Amino acid sequence: MIRHLLVACAMALCASPVAAQTVGIFANHADIGETATPGSVSLDADRYRVTASGANIWGEKDAFHYAWVQRSGDLHIAADIAWEGKGKDPHRKAGLMIRQNRTPGSPYADVMVHGDGMVSLQYRAEQDGPTRQIVSAVWHPRRVRLEREGNFVTFSVAGPDGKLVHAGGSYRIAFQAPVLVGLAVSAHDNAVTETATFANVEMQVPSLAYVPDTGYAAKVESTLEVIEVSGVQSRRVVRHFPGKIEAPNWTRDGKALVYNANGRIWRIPVEGGEPVAIPTGRNIRNNNDHGISADGKGLVISDQSEPDNLSRIFVLPLAGSDAPREVVSDPKARSYWHGWSPDGKTLAYVRVGTDDDGYDIWAKDLAGGPARPLIVGPGVDDGPEYSPDGKYLYFNSTRSGAMAIWRASADGSDPVQLTRDPDRRDWFPHVSPDGKWIAFVSFGLDVALTDHPPNREDVALEIMPADGSAPPKVLTRLFGGQGTINVPSWSPDGKQVAFVSYRLVR
Repeated sequence: MIRHLLVACAMALCASPVAAQTVGIFANHADIGETATPGSVSLDADRYRVTASGANIWGEKDAFHYAWVQRSGDLHIAADIAWEGKGKDPHRKAGLMIRQNRTPGSPYADVMVHGDGMVSLQYRAEQDGPTRQIVSAVWHPRRVRLEREGNFVTFSVAGPDGKLVHAGGSYRIAFQAPVLVGLAVSAHDNAVTETATFANVEMQVPSLAYVPDTGYAAKVESTLEVIEVSGVQSRRVVRHFPGKIEAPNWTRDGKALVYNANGRIWRIPVEGGEPVAIPTGRNIRNNNDHGISADGKGLVISDQSEPDNLSRIFVLPLAGSDAPREVVSDPKARSYWHGWSPDGKTLAYVRVGTDDDGYDIWAKDLAGGPARPLIVGPGVDDGPEYSPDGKYLYFNSTRSGAMAIWRASADGSDPVQLTRDPDRRDWFPHVSPDGKWIAFVSFGLDVALTDHPPNREDVALEIMPADGSAPPKVLTRLFGGQGTINVPSWSPDGKQVAFVSYRLVR
């Protein structure tokens, strides 16, 4: 009993009691973790001045100075953050934080302004677990804001104009009420102290209620991101969009991403910048089933421009064309591309019958000839993608119950189930360039067996060995679903995956 009480005390908000030291709107401040020099907080007019030592806010434990107040529920905290002096380490950190407790390994989320001007949303989802981050496309901010809405944390950044704009990216982290909210500074070198100022600090409750799911009709903001598949699995924002975009492909030279939005196909540099539309002629109702050939020269699109609204499949040069060539047109089905064989000769696609609404996997040779079925029933079969050596076809299917990832021979024979979690619905397996891994999107129990809707809270990107020799691991969690990772999205070097996260426009 004594041992359990000690553990509970260590995890509670009252851990390591300190005398109350109220400063402005903050009820207390103290050092968190191991700090060589005691930190301090002072207030002059509307400007908080925070000084701290500490090795870092990162990894499994933190060391910094923190000024906080207890809060519950949705909240936004914003401030203008500036450093005093040049500083010793470019990774010194000053920012806004939501923290579960005062232990060094507490779950937390923060928006940090680094000494070199980088801005990132950092988070630790579980006690004593690892820290992850989402790096903003905007550096050297005039103002930042940390936002908790429901179980998601997000952030906004203001550039030179001072206008706060959602920076993109979010993470699902279930804090328990109450939490500690406030200002944090770490020197990133415990042998020195660094000082940052926080001006115009505002803490507000969002005026509109958070709506976790409004279906296909919802208005959303989109964030095009890339994530490292190893190491700290850092996420980086390529670009934030005020409307909906979907399904990023990575070009074979590693320089650009191709996605769809508003019926068009777009190309954007991986490092960010202005998107450019790829000409697709009269095909201007493209959906999120598009991709790039193995040699990097060809583009395949699934388009619904005809009056009957049936999705048809076309090919064209990646640079664009005024007259894409029609490859699959079935008067009795909707056709959605998903796989292009490594030799460039065959397309694998999903045929959805207009009479029975059955989802089956078919193939069509670009040289001509009739389409042929590869994987047909029972249940829904979707998302086919060839392995880089052309020997296998990966797909998702409900033939065993919950939607799961499967692998078959390239001709559709010998299907083998790879994922088996009855509490997840796994969609769209994408194979790494070396053929060793698959990444896919996974839904929770709020999704029907045969559906992959947009705007869901319980969505994860997962990764596992391509042969199914080990269970999946979560890369990251996000607000997303349909449009997040519909098409092949590995970087050519196999180190990153591109995806889209979303945020409801309230």
